[in-house]
Amino acid sequence: MNDMTPIAKFQTTMKDWETDQEVRWCPGCGDYAILKAVQRTLPEIGADPSKTVFVSGIGCSSRFPYYVESYGFHTIHGRAPAFATGIKLANPELDVWLVTGDGDGMSIGGNHTMHILRRNVNTQILLFNNEIYGLTKGQYSPTSRLGTNSPTSPLGSVDRPALPCAFALGAGGRFIARAYDVSKDLGSVLKAAHAHQGAAFVEIFQNCIVYNKDRFDDFTAKGVADQNQLWVKDGEPMLFGSVKSGGVKGIALDIETLSLKVVDVVDGDWQAAGVIVHNVKNRAIAHMLVEMPFGPFPMALGVIYDDPRPTYEQTTLEQDAKARAGKEANLAKLLGKGQTWTVSGTAADPI
Repeated sequence: MNDMTPIAKFQTTMKDWETDQEVRWCPGCGDYAILKAVQRTLPEIGADPSKTVFVSGIGCSSRFPYYVESYGFHTIHGRAPAFATGIKLANPELDVWLVTGDGDGMSIGGNHTMHILRRNVNTQILLFNNEIYGLTKGQYSPTSRLGTNSPTSPLGSVDRPALPCAFALGAGGRFIARAYDVSKDLGSVLKAAHAHQGAAFVEIFQNCIVYNKDRFDDFTAKGVADQNQLWVKDGEPMLFGSVKSGGVKGIALDIETLSLKVVDVVDGDWQAAGVIVHNVKNRAIAHMLVEMPFGPFPMALGVIYDDPRPTYEQTTLEQDAKARAGKEANLAKLLGKGQTWTVSGTAADPI
């Protein structure tokens, strides 16, 4: 099979993707919004439930397969990428979605997350980042901010947090995106991830209502979202803010330091301000965007990097087909090839 052949569109509704299972997350959890966004997106991309697989590891996010009417695997801690890789190799026609969290995917599963990205297995990887261990009752996670108070860091975490998107880029990921649970733009990010041929990594900021409540309000709350969110779109200038929120600003490149800087945009003239036009294939700028310190800079959201290359299963199957070309599949002949010998006698015979 040619891995680049698009999967035929299938007619479904959102209801077709809902199961009879009781959705069991804490009331107010951001996972509900993500689930609904995925269930809305699947009919829009023409996904077929009989050819769709959701794979998860361990954690609150990993309940996901129970709530999507498709094939599903609730696997073991950190190993969902290994299962997803095996599924995709066994049947490349399947549409494989991997759901993980900041603990599952960036701690015990960091090794496996790295390898599915560098191999470029054609899957959608959704990493729910709530910056805490929710299922195991609020311990600090690999992405928790400095100073996070938790049962395992009562005086405040001293660990410097991992940046999932920077990790994914460093591991060789070819599609990197960010969104948050209740964003109206989450669906468009999911569609872009699905359209990408290869490993598509999407970090989704998710509100843990119990152990890390409102952690992302500094850029998602209604009063500050306008000036603290930078939604990047391919071919469009990197602008944020508004006249109402204190002025339009943009992201420019400081040539002397080869770093990004925030500039004011006067009278809408972003070219004069030197604002960068987003190019999803520019890996260097993508690295700068995902590592921008929040506060001095806005939070970069949307499709940050998208530059496809041949997928792991495509090259593996091509290699296999080349190795088998012109050869006969005959196990008996293979076993009888080369030197053979016959063993006779019994166990009682002297050695």
